[in-house]
Amino acid sequence: MSIEFSKKLTAHETPIPGVVVYDLPVHGDNRGWFKENWQREKMVALGLPDFRPVQNNISFNETAGTTRGIHAEPWDKFISIATGRIFGAWVDLREGPTFGAVFTAELDPSQAIFIPRGVGNAFQTLEDNTAYTYLVNDHWSADAQGQYTFLNLADETAAIAWPIPLDQAELSDKDKAHPRLADVAPMPAKKTLVVGADGQLGKALRKLYDGDASVEFAGRAEFDLGSADSFAARHWKNYSTIINAAAYTAVDDAETPEGRAAAWAINVAAVARLARTAVEHDLLLVHVSSDYVFDGSRDVHVEDEPLSPLGVYGQSKAAGDAVVSVVPRHYIVRTSWVIGEGNNFVRTMASLAGRGIEPSVVNDQVGRLSFTEDIAAGIRHLIETGAPFGTYNLSNEGAPQSWADIAADVYELTGASRGAVSGVSTEDYFRGKSVSPRPANSVLDLAKIEATGFVPATAGERLQDYLARR
Repeated sequence: MSIEFSKKLTAHETPIPGVVVYDLPVHGDNRGWFKENWQREKMVALGLPDFRPVQNNISFNETAGTTRGIHAEPWDKFISIATGRIFGAWVDLREGPTFGAVFTAELDPSQAIFIPRGVGNAFQTLEDNTAYTYLVNDHWSADAQGQYTFLNLADETAAIAWPIPLDQAELSDKDKAHPRLADVAPMPAKKTLVVGADGQLGKALRKLYDGDASVEFAGRAEFDLGSADSFAARHWKNYSTIINAAAYTAVDDAETPEGRAAAWAINVAAVARLARTAVEHDLLLVHVSSDYVFDGSRDVHVEDEPLSPLGVYGQSKAAGDAVVSVVPRHYIVRTSWVIGEGNNFVRTMASLAGRGIEPSVVNDQVGRLSFTEDIAAGIRHLIETGAPFGTYNLSNEGAPQSWADIAADVYELTGASRGAVSGVSTEDYFRGKSVSPRPANSVLDLAKIEATGFVPATAGERLQDYLARR
């Protein structure tokens, strides 16, 4: 066998998305040859996914014509040849538009190929004593076998031109019995898990992803964030993303001993469990934050402003943000004044207007409403576009308003008089009450998320639509 020495480390795309062939530098002399078969830093810089292999397997094949496959496993593989030469065949067996796509190539020790989860892998040895090696990013288990997808080596649709005809090759009886493409159940995509799915944002995410079987929703009954058993019961390698829509949001109750413990249990301890899971299994973690992580002393809050929470609720949310920030793949979506399907300020004001009540409403706290349909859409946008990881402010657009301004808009839009709403200072409104301090200014700068191509609707538009649907 002749190996081409001193190739430059190079990546070559193939017709199957995610399948990439790599030329490897092989250095030879009179003693033999040496190569860096897997070099994380160089290969990640070249674009290879940092797929974190955990197991190294070697298939030794004594004679030319040995043929194995086509097997699609629920993990990624980095394949190379230790000695000998193979004809490789790969078939996309994942759900989606490229199902059935085929790529073939001859590989020797100077090449390697990355095969994503769900792409069927097969090879035929072209020389005696060929050793076929692969790194995988999940441990083999008997349970995992039920998630394999197989295709017959002789499938007429794939029409693989095997160099050595299959009737002259060495095959296992199991491989001979695998189904044709028309009978193959495609391997489903990795799943997204939405926790806290029964809250206002969770309901908006349910509506947005309705009909998408790759997204699972779990309320407290289906996934208890405080239980280690909930985490242990999931096979996390089947997931790509966790969206955390759960939060303790009782701002004033958080100032009590019981509320303080509950706020930290949900907003910090549970978030730490999610973050640990995301790190251990290389998942994307999407976490929803709050304007309450700031003290409201600035006119506009940008993403990298130092955290300065005033009360227990804000402190617990800030601590949760700090935990999530160490997850390599994360989005922190910071919102303000959330309005969705559930009890909220807009519904309260509409109810008061309908009953002819003339309320006093705080007029020295300024911000923008964040409607859950836009928060949900923004989250999906970040995930689907692969926006740079990090923190993104996300509220609705439009001129900042006080709570009193918004209340007056609600009254007007529901047919009541704007004049029925009177403004009052925060100090006077809460005089004599035990409450949490509030940030005076909650306006979030939206330039960062809008630079990714997501521009939310104005708060005024959403308010009008929301009240019309009420």
